[in-house]
Amino acid sequence: MRKVLVIGIGAGNPEYVTVQAIRALNAADVLFVLEKADEQRDLIELRHEICRRYIEHEYRVVTAADPPRGRGAAAVADWRRRRADVCERLIAGLGPGETGAFLVWGDPGLYDGTLAVLEDILARGNVEFAYEVIPGIGAPSALAARHRVALNRVGGSFEVTTGRRLAESSGDAVVMLDGDQAFRRVEPDGVEIYWGAYLGTPDEILLSGPLADVADEIARVRAEARERKGWMFDTYLLRRS
Repeated sequence: MRKVLVIGIGAGNPEYVTVQAIRALNAADVLFVLEKADEQRDLIELRHEICRRYIEHEYRVVTAADPPRGRGAAAVADWRRRRADVCERLIAGLGPGETGAFLVWGDPGLYDGTLAVLEDILARGNVEFAYEVIPGIGAPSALAARHRVALNRVGGSFEVTTGRRLAESSGDAVVMLDGDQAFRRVEPDGVEIYWGAYLGTPDEILLSGPLADVADEIARVRAEARERKGWMFDTYLLRRS
């Protein structure tokens, strides 16, 4: 039986890789890497650094192009199908008894499609394999640690959502995948923001304070960083009084 490991490698700092993840990396014979056309060189190098630092045996790296993703429900469904086609070929290439591993940024259980893709492949019935999931330190946990705050207040709750759906949220929220700076459309009275970009990396940026006071500063710093690096990944916590 082939085996597949889905390994969360954390939000950006190689030291976010857990002991369980290190053991899983050392149990893999093959590392599967889906290369995005627009993936930045520093992310690629960070992945290599994690492998060099923690893997203590010989292993193979098998790469494949990650299909481009469009917008809209139909485009996303087509992307998932094509991505499943690619991953199915990778897994089918494992030898008898071999273990392959997908390295997932952050945590595989939070805004990542790898698990759904594997379930789609198993449902097709063309290739048999067992898989295991190793959790990772995601951006929300890294954000809270770096700002030295808890994500929830005493006896309270919070929502994890996207920038696109932030307008539907009325309570405390952790916002991910926000390319449009949705926080700028939030009524700022009584709202605090804890914002972080490139969490866990040498380029990490942290800003916090009343939304009314720091929204423009976050937007300015964000734009400058995106121009400098060519990409942006940020996460923030909004707290409403």
